[in-house]
Amino acid sequence: MNIIPESELILNKDSSVYHLNLQPEHIADTIITVGDPGRVHKITQYFDDIDFEMNKREFITQTGKINNKRVTVISSGMGTDNVEILMTELDALVNIDLKKRRLKEKQKSLNIIRIGTSGSLQGDIPIDSHVVNKAAVGLDTLMCFYHLPQSEQENRITSSLQKKLNLPFQPYCVSGSAELKTQFAADMIEGNAVTCPGFYAPQGRRLRFEPKIGNLINELNHFHEHDFWLTNFEMETAGYYALGRLMGHQMLSLNAIVANRITNQFSKDAEKTIDALIKKVLERL
Repeated sequence: MNIIPESELILNKDSSVYHLNLQPEHIADTIITVGDPGRVHKITQYFDDIDFEMNKREFITQTGKINNKRVTVISSGMGTDNVEILMTELDALVNIDLKKRRLKEKQKSLNIIRIGTSGSLQGDIPIDSHVVNKAAVGLDTLMCFYHLPQSEQENRITSSLQKKLNLPFQPYCVSGSAELKTQFAADMIEGNAVTCPGFYAPQGRRLRFEPKIGNLINELNHFHEHDFWLTNFEMETAGYYALGRLMGHQMLSLNAIVANRITNQFSKDAEKTIDALIKKVLERL
């Protein structure tokens, strides 16, 4: 096996991975991710104890136990660019021998559950509901740099969407973990996310400037490939699902719906909706 150069796998002086500042013993096999660093404590406040904490940039990590199960909670910040850093360095912690700089012979699969907020793309998915994403479509270009295997159906979906939106690149489509979906989200609304590379124009919002795709909301609301419909906007899920597929990790994205882009409503108590989703996940661990 080839040795991974120092310039490719950068380690800190304490041998921790570069951005996360973590060592292998600092993380559990079950990881909950959030975008907002402030949301980490909103989850770990329900833990029985916390045995490790690290604050580095937007990556806030806490590991502890709840009902005798060791769990790590970590924030990614917003966007699939941050997700790529997070997933790559988590994977390195469990699947690369950091001292020898070589891949381990036996690869480990992590269980990773994203708890996030999202906006509904369908009028009948109400605010303050919880949506599990069976699949996600990435409107970002992250997978232009990876060899992501796609099924015929996934290619049909993304090719059709590229033409519909007149995009200069083909989006990507990836499913999440069916196993984690059964464990954590059997009673949630099932849907397919649209992962966007921004919050304003990439999600069809107009403030001072007219978006280039002026009818984006309407196009995504009506888009479907047979029974595949798009249900919610957010900024990370497709990146998680794609990297999970490439790295062999089980990945699931759960969403607290705080806005409905069709009815133009926003939740009157988004924190209550998010907290209810957090409690569901923790009860089902």
